[in-house]
Amino acid sequence: MRRGAKAALVGGVFAAMVGGAGFGAYSLVNDVTGDGGSADAGPAPVKSGPPTGGEVRETAREFLDAWAAGDARRAAGYTNDDASAVRALTGYREDAHISEVKLTPKQTSGTHVPFSVSATVSYKGHSQRFAYDSRLTVVRGKTTGRALVDWSDSVLHPSLEKGDRLVTGKAAAPPLKMVDRAGVPLRARDYPSLGPMLDALRAKYGAKAGGTPGVDLYVRPAGGGPEAVTQTLLTLKKGKAGTLPTTLSAGLQKAAERAVLRYDESSVVALKPSTGEVLAVANNRKDAFNAAFLGKVAPGSTMKIVTAAMLIDKGVTKAAGPAPCPADATWQSQTFHNLTGMVPNESATFSESFARSCNTAFVKLIDEGGLTDASLTEVAQNNFGLGRGDWKVGVPSFDGAVPPSPGPDRAANAIGQGKVLMSPLDMASVTATAMTGSFRQPVIVPRSLDGRELATARGLPASTVAQLRQMMHRTAVGGTGARAMASLTGDIGAKTGSAERDGQAKSDSWFTGYRGDVAAAAMTEQGGHGGDAAGPIVADVLRAG
Repeated sequence: MRRGAKAALVGGVFAAMVGGAGFGAYSLVNDVTGDGGSADAGPAPVKSGPPTGGEVRETAREFLDAWAAGDARRAAGYTNDDASAVRALTGYREDAHISEVKLTPKQTSGTHVPFSVSATVSYKGHSQRFAYDSRLTVVRGKTTGRALVDWSDSVLHPSLEKGDRLVTGKAAAPPLKMVDRAGVPLRARDYPSLGPMLDALRAKYGAKAGGTPGVDLYVRPAGGGPEAVTQTLLTLKKGKAGTLPTTLSAGLQKAAERAVLRYDESSVVALKPSTGEVLAVANNRKDAFNAAFLGKVAPGSTMKIVTAAMLIDKGVTKAAGPAPCPADATWQSQTFHNLTGMVPNESATFSESFARSCNTAFVKLIDEGGLTDASLTEVAQNNFGLGRGDWKVGVPSFDGAVPPSPGPDRAANAIGQGKVLMSPLDMASVTATAMTGSFRQPVIVPRSLDGRELATARGLPASTVAQLRQMMHRTAVGGTGARAMASLTGDIGAKTGSAERDGQAKSDSWFTGYRGDVAAAAMTEQGGHGGDAAGPIVADVLRAG
């Protein structure tokens, strides 16, 4: 085309725009200056109310087009927080190394616009396609009246919370293969309730397990350092896996996983008493909370193992000694009762009252001379290693609470109510100490992995251990634990418990027991008597061990 002709054409187009006057010229002036076209008319009123459907679609289209084109500033200009948006959109391209972005809006719903994302993530010669869905919301600007995208980092990706960033680079840690005590791989898909624990182990010990990190696209949390990762979204290059040994037994873990499925809101732990190693841990809960290790609830009459050790050690009674079981007992103005249907027995021995789980016998015995409000606390801490906050299991855990308690709580503590709090891990450890006489702090990864200092405690005298084992065996074969333990043979013992909690119509079910070199404890929220729910769970685990 000749230069003159081109100039004429451009001039013609410009003339057409100006010549159109009316709406085109008015709209341009009004949008830029806010002037309605008359010097005397004053500024046009700021629009209010929800954006119209047309405004929602137009704003979404302009924002998505600018984002796809890599123009962070222009895209941010269509949001109500352009400073935050431009940082995030720039980081999307420069930190996450995401390019070739295609954004496709879907059917709007009011002011909400869902859209799909298809892009490419490229980093140092490695590339992968990256696809996901997100959505945005269009709002009315408070001061401008414009229709704007209501900015949040989740618009970029739904996994992002405020201040989070997408980053592509060397993975924070190598991939990790966790194995049981015999080298059998432990995968969350095979052992669902282990998932959160495996994640915790990976975060803590991944760097100690060897291996080579790969290349990932991941979420870095707000304020997190270079190693901080909350979620891996895409792997561009797989790393070489390291191996992390655990003390778990794959076979026993599988049995524990099946056992807790018997009842909702159940947790169980199994230990090897001769070493303190955790053999299995399982939770069947609606949430992902590891109640087996972190639960803080009253353990009911399973606590009588600790109380019995105190009474024997302090010379208050012995297994064959007297422990009358009246219908009720009063301690400092509070009256305690037994389970419904328990026949009183004023001539009962301590072994019999223990096996029947007679509350009143224990309440009457704590009134003996030589005992104080702190006696149970001292035995729990010094002999069983409880309540000192010094366990180093390998993942977060709770090691119990047995505070000195005056008044009625002194009696309530003795039967596992009052101020006493435990987890199934704690009660499995109590059983392990009672049957061996030695406190061995529970561990789920070998101490050799990190050289951590384990908690210690005095343990129990041999004579006390012999009496506790005799009483727990009696409970398992002829007491409150007999029905649950009926199919088990050999060297067995048990203790049942039911714990009342405020606001619950039904008590929590507790059960702890041992067989051979396996000790286990379980708790089922609102499961009723100890032998009803928690008992069968423990029996299943002991049977597998």
